[in-house]
Amino acid sequence: MGNSFSLIVAKAFSNLGFESLNPMQSEMLKISKKAKQILLFSPTGSGKTVAFLLPVLEIAKVPNPGIKALIVVPSRELALQIEQVFKSMGTGLKVSTCYGGHKVKTERNNLLEAPALLIGTPGRILYHLEKGTVQPNTIELLILDEYDKSFEFGFEREISAILAYISNPKQVILTSATKSATIPDFIKIQNPHILDYSSNEKPAGLHIKLVRAEEKDKLALLMKLLAGINSGLTLVFCNHREAVERISGLLQVNDIRHDTYHGGHEQPQRERALIKFRNGSNPILVTTDLASRGLDISGVQNIIHYQTASSETVFIHRNGRTARMENEGTVWILLSAEEKIPDYVPDYCEESTVPEALKPNRDPYFSTLYFGAGKKDKISKGDIVGLLIQKGGLLKDEIGLINILDYESFAAVPVSKIKKLALLLANGKIKNKKVKIALST
Repeated sequence: MGNSFSLIVAKAFSNLGFESLNPMQSEMLKISKKAKQILLFSPTGSGKTVAFLLPVLEIAKVPNPGIKALIVVPSRELALQIEQVFKSMGTGLKVSTCYGGHKVKTERNNLLEAPALLIGTPGRILYHLEKGTVQPNTIELLILDEYDKSFEFGFEREISAILAYISNPKQVILTSATKSATIPDFIKIQNPHILDYSSNEKPAGLHIKLVRAEEKDKLALLMKLLAGINSGLTLVFCNHREAVERISGLLQVNDIRHDTYHGGHEQPQRERALIKFRNGSNPILVTTDLASRGLDISGVQNIIHYQTASSETVFIHRNGRTARMENEGTVWILLSAEEKIPDYVPDYCEESTVPEALKPNRDPYFSTLYFGAGKKDKISKGDIVGLLIQKGGLLKDEIGLINILDYESFAAVPVSKIKKLALLLANGKIKNKKVKIALST
């Protein structure tokens, strides 16, 4: 490995706050130097994103014009997460994202000067290839992240068409958290190098508990469990959006702060739900399996299977949202009096009772403040922090997560001070521009 590239990697890891590469990342860095096709199997939370971004750094370091690497993902949330990780590496290389629900005009403007790395969902990437706003002839590295999820979502036609445009990349990398999915013939994978870091062993820090309801309806059991654990970010998984909305209605009646996340929501609504869940404003997220993959949310302490997963693969992906990167996490499987324990539940699962209720509901520390300006308005996190401290009177340690989107931003601030802040900052100015500031809905 060239010394200059070693410095690039060292700087990227330092910017990410890592001391060194883990074994998977080290092997990827070594193998990517010589393997034309790579299959990477690794559980969520293992550093997989950083692993497949290392070859991107290698290819993108050459200062030739045009897109060097393309990452195709099944969801916009995953695209945005990968973009954020790449930006956090501090390489100075341009990265752009394209996905459904994003303004096409904004994407076209971003693509006028080709990024070194392009990340996008299959349909939107194909759109830009067909319109000529993405030139495929410079793309050397193609990555299909969570490829099995893309096929599960029905994107085979789009990915096949994309591969027709990018017919002979120097390198192809496919990634997944599990090895269960088949690879379609049109991808033309032949004798790939396989990096298999998947494991059936109990993940460190993961605890799985099974609790039974006395009756067929599990809603009362769920409410009792939520009162009993009463801390930390909690994901409640259902198989259908109707169940999500039913649970949400009950939580709302009981004044329990939460949000919902499923395919029936528009993208902006889903995006706001994730922002408020991540920053702790709504510490309970009731969701379908749409949230079981591709979401990098740190600090999730509880996974609740309100409805049992449809397969072992789904079960694994749901559980992968917690106990990430050496953190602790608890998985709760809720069964009615009539339900049987699914075959995929591991032997180390223990039958348990619901912890004694601490209080009837949760009182989160944070709420979310909305700002009607974002990246395209040249707004930075520093601008928002400065406004909250200088005009809002907050202390630095009172400010939680800040999210900057294209045309809007969000900041977590103390619940006890948000109404006063909204009044103080209403129609305030950031960089001498009037910006709508209000309690986020």
